[in-house]
Formats: sequence, structure tokens, C-alpha cells
Amino acid sequence: MMRRHAGLAAALLLLSAQAALAHPGHGGAAGLAHGFAHPFSGADHLLAMVAVGLLAAAQGGRALWAVPLAFLGMMAVGGMLGAAGTALPFVETGIGLSLVAFGLAAAFGAGLPLAAALALVGAFAVVHGDAHGAEMPETASGLAYGLGFLAASALLHLAGLGLVLAAGRIARGRALPVAGAAVAVAGVAVLAGTL
Repeated sequence: MMRRHAGLAAALLLLSAQAALAHPGHGGAAGLAHGFAHPFSGADHLLAMVAVGLLAAAQGGRALWAVPLAFLGMMAVGGMLGAAGTALPFVETGIGLSLVAFGLAAAFGAGLPLAAALALVGAFAVVHGDAHGAEMPETASGLAYGLGFLAASALLHLAGLGLVLAAGRIARGRALPVAGAAVAVAGVAVLAGTL
């Protein structure tokens, strides 16, 4: 029953996704509350954060904490770059590619070495952080805004971890590949400009 509800919720999220609003040029934000809300304002960011949790759960062991922490650390670096006005090229493409990579890694990369998983999430985290940081308004505390989007991202990582751990060992073998594939398909949609 719970698995059916989780699948329905994931399907509704994918079907109701609109153009991402969590990127530069889509309005201002200020302070901790706006920073916290930012990762929830675009389906691509939301799915990427959950997918990091899925990937960590697929890896297991030390990856359960190391993968999300690596993402958060490098996203903070990207956030500082974005807040400083450093415009990374192809941010939208990088975000779409991150969904494809995280989804495929969660679905099929259970044996991925920890160092490779950390490098994968770290590289794409910079792009996500840059998109978040570019939205930091000059009138707001960059620190408060940054702490907000890091806290929200951490909660979304925990949601991804929780989904897999709640599914249990037997269901995880089937649910994780499906969830990972769904994230990868969403990434293709982002790259095609339809999400």
C-alpha cells in the first residue's frame, strides 16, 4: 500500500512539473525562508536533491552520509560563486545532466566506488549551487539565504534516503531502479527543455 502511494506521489510530481522557477531570472529571494524555499521551486532541483539521497542509499555504507555531505559542501562552493556573480556556462544543461547521471547511478551504480560517487555528485553540486547563488539578492544576507538552501537540500537528500530505506531490502531491488530511471527521464526532459 505504501509503495503504491509513493509511486503515485512520484508520478504526480513528474506530471505536474512546470518550467523550473529555481534559476536565475525568475524573481528575487531574500533571507533564510526564501533560501529554504528555493530548492522546492523547480522540479529539476527538487528531483536532483532527492536523487542524491537515492544514490547514497544505493551505495550504502559510508556513502549514506558521505555522498550528501559532498554534495552540500560543493553546492556551498557553487553558491558562493553564483552570489559573487561568477556565471558558470551551461548551468541549465549541467542541471539536466545531473538528473540523468544521478538517476542512472542510483538505478544501476550500486557497485560504484565511493570516490567516483563523491566526484560525480561534487561536480554537479557546483552547478546547482551556482544556480541557487545567482538568486541571492543583494539586500539579503547571503549567509542566511545559503543556509536556507543547504538545509532544504539536506532534507531532500534525507527524503531520498528515507524512500529507499523505507522500501526495505526486497522492494528496494525493484523500486530503486524504477525511481532512478524516472529521475534520468526527467533529466532528459530538462535537457529537451520540456520540464
